[in-house]
Amino acid sequence: MNFVAVGIAGFLGAITRFALSKILQFDIFVFFPFSTFFINLTGCFILSFFLTLTLEHLEINPRLRLAFGTGFLGSYTTFSTFTVDSLNLIRSNHLLLALVYILGTSLGSVIFAWLGVSFSRLITERKQEKAEDVQLDLQEEQ
Repeated sequence: MNFVAVGIAGFLGAITRFALSKILQFDIFVFFPFSTFFINLTGCFILSFFLTLTLEHLEINPRLRLAFGTGFLGSYTTFSTFTVDSLNLIRSNHLLLALVYILGTSLGSVIFAWLGVSFSRLITERKQEKAEDVQLDLQEEQ
């Protein structure tokens, strides 16, 4: 059953990546692979946000976590396209763009993953604080 869940989610992730890559093709980014850059960074953010939320704060079905994390986001993000894009930039003598792309993706992925973890924890901490405030208000009324 895990294979089916990952397969269905993987199909949806691949379709989402394909659609976004078509939407994000801007004329101003003729040589820079902006769509792959955007997709990989958002994928890092979403995966770290989702895993932090579901491993630390929300209890969900492990199959759902596997399907979304491995299936959907695994096929949504694409390291192989990043590599081919990098090589194409180098081959076409866009060395500075290649360097920006490689460093931007590598560092950006780590930064976006950290932001995803931080944002998830910020949301859950605020939700817990509100719940505690409500509980204190109820105790004071009694």
